[in-house]
Amino acid sequence: MKVGLLFGSFNPIHIGHLLLANFMATNTDLDTVWFVVSPQNPFKPSNTLLHEFDRLHMVSLAIADNPSLGVSNIEFNMPRPSYTIDTLTYLQEKYPSYEFVLIIGEDNLPGFPKWKNYERILQYHKVYVYPRSGSVTTEITALPNVTFVKAPVLDISATFIRECIRQEKSIRYMVPDEVAAYIKVHKLYL
Repeated sequence: MKVGLLFGSFNPIHIGHLLLANFMATNTDLDTVWFVVSPQNPFKPSNTLLHEFDRLHMVSLAIADNPSLGVSNIEFNMPRPSYTIDTLTYLQEKYPSYEFVLIIGEDNLPGFPKWKNYERILQYHKVYVYPRSGSVTTEITALPNVTFVKAPVLDISATFIRECIRQEKSIRYMVPDEVAAYIKVHKLYL
């Protein structure tokens, strides 16, 4: 099985994440796409993150009716902060018959050489890159394991959604209804 991995905080998951993951799962050679909920991104402060189990639950709610998508809490029991290479290595050991493909935005390419053991990622795993506005070309774009996928992307961010919630503005259509209801019932991001 060929599994695309979309890492993120998903704080909260939104329609941009879902559109991208569904496109990758249904319009590329991937069999499925897993959302890998990261408890802590090494490049982001953790003080703005909702508890990881709330974020995991919201992803589960968002993808419940889509058999092409999955969610993983694999990083919850790993050392923090989570590093992509460690997660990929662990997943490959756990599922030796699977091929794991990293899905990243084009805006991540300039900083990719700062990732822990990025050379090993590129050596052992394919990387599918989706377009992001304002991105610059790097030497990584020419490597054989890097594939550009012309996927639709929405210019929406979890930061914007959290700000809307704090200002008591509508987030309808930005997140699935089930996610919006969960946020409202549990009074999240206020």
